[in-house]
This record gives sequence, C-alpha cells and structure tokens, in this order.
Amino acid sequence: MTQLPTPGAVPAEPPPAELPPTRTARPRWRETLGLLARNPTAAVSALVLIAIVLVAVFDETLAPDGPNEQDQSRALQAPSWGHPFGTDELSRDILSRVLLGAATSLRVGFLSVAFALVVGTLIGLLAGYYGRWVDDVLMRVMDMLFAFPAVLLAIAIVAVRGAGPTNAILAIGIVYVPIFARVTRASVLGVREEVYVRASRSVGASDLRLITRHVLPNAAPPIIVQTSISLAFAVLAEAALSFLGLGPQRPNPSWGLMLADSRGFIDQAWWYSVFPGLAIVLTVLCFNLLGDGLRDVLDPRQRTLMAGGGR
Repeated sequence: MTQLPTPGAVPAEPPPAELPPTRTARPRWRETLGLLARNPTAAVSALVLIAIVLVAVFDETLAPDGPNEQDQSRALQAPSWGHPFGTDELSRDILSRVLLGAATSLRVGFLSVAFALVVGTLIGLLAGYYGRWVDDVLMRVMDMLFAFPAVLLAIAIVAVRGAGPTNAILAIGIVYVPIFARVTRASVLGVREEVYVRASRSVGASDLRLITRHVLPNAAPPIIVQTSISLAFAVLAEAALSFLGLGPQRPNPSWGLMLADSRGFIDQAWWYSVFPGLAIVLTVLCFNLLGDGLRDVLDPRQRTLMAGGGR
C-alpha cells in the first residue's frame, strides 16, 4: 500500500548526482615536451644534442688520449681499433681531439647566442613596446648591422679586436643581435594590443610589469625557435672563424682548426677532415631540426592540430 506524504512535510531532496572527475590541466611546459616527443625527428635531434653537450661537459673523461699527446710512430695512421678516427700528422688521436673540440665549439656557440639573445631581445622589446621614435632609432641601427653579410661582419670585428675565443664570441654575438631584435619586435607588436595587455594598462599596471608579466611571456615562442636556429649558425660561424685562424688558437682543439690543418693531407689521410666535418654537420643539422620541431610545437595553430591528433 502506497504511503501518502504528510501534509506540510518538506519532501526529501534527492541525493546529489556524482560529478564526473575533472581533468587537471597539464603544465604548459609538460604539454610542450609531450608534443615535441611525438615528433620523431625533433626528439631524435634533441637526444643527439644532449649527447653532444654531455660529451662537451665530460670531454676529458671520455677522450682516450690528451689533446696534444704525440707518438711519431703512429703519424697519419688510418682508423683502427686503437684509434677509431685515425691520427693526424703530429700523431695525435683525432677521436680525442674531436671530443675535446666539442667543448670549444659549443662554448663559443652558446655564449655568443646568449649575448645576442639578451641584447637583441631587450632592443626588440623596447622598439616594439614603445614604438614611435624609439622604434625608429633602434631598428635603423639594427638595419645597419643587418646590411652586412654575417660572416664578413664577424671576420671584420675579429680582425679589428684580434683573434681568440673571447673576440669570436663577441663578434658572433654582435652579428646575431639584429636577428633577435627583429624577431622580438615583430612578436611584441602583435602582443602589445591584446585585450589582456590593455586591461592591465587601464588599471594602472606599470610598463615594467606589463613587459615582464604579459608581453615577454607571450612573445617568447618565436624567440625560442630563433635561439635554436641561431645556435646552429653560431657553431658554423665558429668553425669558419677557426678555419681562418681567427677563433681559438693552436694547440687548443677546435673543429674548424682541425679542418684547416687537414687541408694539406686530404690525398694522404681522408679521415683527418671527414670526422671533424661530420661533427660540425651533425651538430648544425640537429639544431636546425630541433628548431623546426619547436616551431611546429609552439605555433598555436600547429599546436592545436597536434594536440587534437593525439586524442
């Protein structure tokens, strides 16, 4: 028999329905690494570059011989089990010098790009954010530097200041400052008029806060991509300067110096030039491929397509 509700009684509320568990948003950097790992070319390039950096850090531990260890009985010896990359005209082990040369080449490349990144990004931020005469003055100076061919300008700077790794870092850094300035300015011009920037400005946020909290973080993706690409050309520029005798000096091992020393022995010892050249090609290629992968991952449209394809 059905029991009727008592008049005036409050009907019991039905139990609340269980809500589906909400997914915690992944940090942006973890999502970026996940998307980058889905690109096999970029992922392999990143792993190879990590290995090259580790070789540069632990070069003396990994190198079987010292950079200038000599034994005249083994001069210009072909690759063998004892010397996998062969020896040079002074009987030095080429494998050891290639491993030790990684530290020199990467040090010059990283420091020069770091200099260009800091100076060029600062110039691009000021030019793009303030505009008007600040933009005109700064970008005309950058155009003057950009008008010179990169390698010729670097050679001219080193020729004036003198050969050596420090001057090579400064020369390569100055050459790439206009590139970072242009990339940063173009990105800032698109960000500074966004709604969130204008809203923060309307409530009295200072220029420094707007630049550091809103403009620079949202303008960073193209700068990151340009950094990877510039590292490739910085390593190549260091090799070119060393080849001409304007970079690190003998007897310090350097990939460019090894190529320069091997010119007179190409017919007698093919391995002398092949292995330093392969080291340069592999490093430059991996930086370029990693830059291509970062460009796809950090581009909003490509990022959406890649994230949608992974579901």
